[in-house]
Amino acid sequence: QVQLVEAGGGLVQAGGSLRLSCVASGSTFNRSAMGWFRQAPGKEREFVAAIRWNGFVTYYADSVKGRFTTSRDNAKNTVFLQMNSLKPEDTAVYYCAAYRPQSWSAVVRGTLPDYWGQGTQVTVSP
Repeated sequence: QVQLVEAGGGLVQAGGSLRLSCVASGSTFNRSAMGWFRQAPGKEREFVAAIRWNGFVTYYADSVKGRFTTSRDNAKNTVFLQMNSLKPEDTAVYYCAAYRPQSWSAVVRGTLPDYWGQGTQVTVSP
């Protein structure tokens, strides 16, 4: 079983930055891809970013590419999402997620994660 705890959400003005973190428990973290998803009010949950188990490969939704960066520290079982140049349309609850050990291509094809955090609210004011 994997437990995920996010932190770092909050209120920021458009153009500002926030850094989310997610601490994972469980012995498979270092072999698991990690992902970030978000859900805005009245909308479906959508993919934001993913990072391979070794941290060397990342994948982003087009809507955040060039503005968001995900990274990880396997020694601390922690994954990060650095969000820059935030826009009001980035307002959502952000979720950290963990995949069971599997091929990276499956993650990129859209396989859903197996474990989810509780979410953290990010609000971007105009």
